[in-house]
Amino acid sequence: MASTSASTLTGIDWLAIAIYFSILIGVASWVVRKSKDTATDYFLAGRNLGWWIIGASIFASNIGSEHIVGLAGSGATDGVALAHYELHAWCLLVLAWVFVPFYSRALVFTMPEFLERRFSAPSRYVLSIVSLITFIVSKIAVGIFAGGVVFATLLPEMHISIGGASINAFWIGSVAVIILTGLYTMVGGMRAVVYNDAVQVTVLIGGSALLTFYGLHRLGGWSELRHYCGSEMLNLWRPITPAGVQSTWSPVLETNASGAVVRQAWYFNGNYPWPGMLICAPIIGLWYWCTDQYIVQRALGAPDQRTARRGSIFAAFLKLFPVYLFIIPGLICFALAKSGKIPELSGMVGADGKPVPAEAQAAFPLMVKFLLPPGLRGIVVAGLLSALMGSLAGVFNASSTLFTVDLYQKVRPLASQHELVRMGRIATAVMVLIALAWIPVIQGAHGLYGYLQAVQGYLAPPIFVVFFFGVFWKRLNAQGCLWAMVVGFVIGVFRMLVDTPVTMKLAGFEQGYPQGSFLWIVNNINFQYFSVLITVISAIVMVAISYMTAVPDYPRIRGLTFATASDADRALTRSSWEKRDVFFSAFILACILGAYIYFSG
Repeated sequence: MASTSASTLTGIDWLAIAIYFSILIGVASWVVRKSKDTATDYFLAGRNLGWWIIGASIFASNIGSEHIVGLAGSGATDGVALAHYELHAWCLLVLAWVFVPFYSRALVFTMPEFLERRFSAPSRYVLSIVSLITFIVSKIAVGIFAGGVVFATLLPEMHISIGGASINAFWIGSVAVIILTGLYTMVGGMRAVVYNDAVQVTVLIGGSALLTFYGLHRLGGWSELRHYCGSEMLNLWRPITPAGVQSTWSPVLETNASGAVVRQAWYFNGNYPWPGMLICAPIIGLWYWCTDQYIVQRALGAPDQRTARRGSIFAAFLKLFPVYLFIIPGLICFALAKSGKIPELSGMVGADGKPVPAEAQAAFPLMVKFLLPPGLRGIVVAGLLSALMGSLAGVFNASSTLFTVDLYQKVRPLASQHELVRMGRIATAVMVLIALAWIPVIQGAHGLYGYLQAVQGYLAPPIFVVFFFGVFWKRLNAQGCLWAMVVGFVIGVFRMLVDTPVTMKLAGFEQGYPQGSFLWIVNNINFQYFSVLITVISAIVMVAISYMTAVPDYPRIRGLTFATASDADRALTRSSWEKRDVFFSAFILACILGAYIYFSG
């Protein structure tokens, strides 16, 4: 075996990375010694997590390498438009104040289990299966892809030759990180995930803050950023707000190299029209932050409502940072390229002075490569690795919990605690193998990130509907829930199947569907608008079927809706929060409002 390596990382950078991995291994070893052979300990860390661990782990699970790479790339091309999604910290406050009491009272392991308590077992199975598929198709795939962009940019010539076959940096980095993450997740369970998340959040925020600071210093300050990027790139609404109502619906003509129109897209300025941001983005945010197993499992590991609520509030506070740590560096990168202060970035700016999307995709790792001094570069690379590992560990842990608790335990209800833990480890190992199998599929799929953002828009609406309508409206029953999910998922999967061959540019679909055909219309409806359509249809189906069928058994769902909560339930919830919880929640809302005001002028 022979290997060569030509990289921008120096010896001190590799030392920083080695120290980081040593800390992770030490934390994982400590966790393994503390672990108990029970399902509660393995899947929910014994329901004994502190609020700061819960908040840090929620944030680390959310901020994967796809966030860093994708948001920085978006910042370099579209400005702060995607900050809408990052300012959804208020959704975590909805989790803290609205859903935490229901989840804590139910003492469930998974979100599908809560759905069974509220509605029926079939609803639980549908959500479990759909959630597992979504984790595999979206979170794993997009995380590995973004991580591969990082490795390919920072270690472009690194390869290992085995038997005449050359393995590039994409493979080397992705395989190493997936296996390491899988090992500590499989052995230590959720406790290993959340404690390593606490370490990773520290490195991630610190490293990204350094990049923002050095970038602004090299550029000459915030005023220079506004000068080179222009006011539109630093405006949340102007890039996606049409000059007139008519332009909202004016088609964008996408052409090929010869100038021929290949696609007529009915949206304004890319994939993020303002009505979609206003209506669809909150729906996706509330689904993700309040009902997705990937996120909520951390809150389920709290010993009581107070701890779960404070952990969610702390996560909301941390969620304020990505705009400034990931999106703004993208704008800085574009400004540095446009100003000529870092000549190596010149390829990011086209002849028209606008960003080149293909180059902008790697804005964050390019900044690391050409801006940071040795040592600090290693810290930021460690932060990028933290993001990839944190998000993958969250997927592995959530998937193993869903499979073991929602599916395996239903088949083997008498399984011992040891058997459940063993099955959880086996499920984690299977997810690692699936992640490894994804690498060759996604290595060249450069449109994957945007496409998989749309996937969530197609699958989230029915889940949002059944959870939110379910806790606010006691009359809705099991039949309404089941049919809302089935109909919503069928429509969402149909749109995914229509989009896939065009997005992936499969043979015969390079030009899209015949213009004017039914499939062409479906494919050209903006994904956010289509997501709103699925939400409306799911809601109508749920309400209509519920009122056409029997009234729910209210004693059975006691404590699972606002209307069926007892006085004792309300008193317990009221005793679980104090004035400071309200103050910090109000502070977070004020920060969000301030960001909207500043970036809307």
